Amino acid sequence: MIQGKTITLYEKTKQGVDEFNQPIYSEKPITVENVLISPTSSDDVVNALNLTGKKAVYTLGIPKGDQHNWEDVKIEFFNQVWHSFGIPIEGIEENIPLKWNKKVMVERYG
Repeated sequence: MIQGKTITLYEKTKQGVDEFNQPIYSEKPITVENVLISPTSSDDVVNALNLTGKKAVYTLGIPKGDQHNWEDVKIEFFNQVWHSFGIPIEGIEENIPLKWNKKVMVERYG
């Protein structure tokens, strides 16, 4: 049976704005269980690099029913810190037979 890993998602909360009127965020670590972690295919790496200038390393499979914001957030797994980019791709839960219905790409952070 396929089983995902427990990862740490750093959920951002807007705290205000700075002197340049840019948002200031605080981050709160949240544990998310059963996340699939797979190497990104070479085609997807090239496409992401051409479209966004970012090099996708892993693609995460997000469990059905998860309501966290996965767009532009810090994520920790494999004792390293990663950063999600792009809009998470989501399928219709009822039409997908496994436990995951979203995916998001991550790049190495820092």
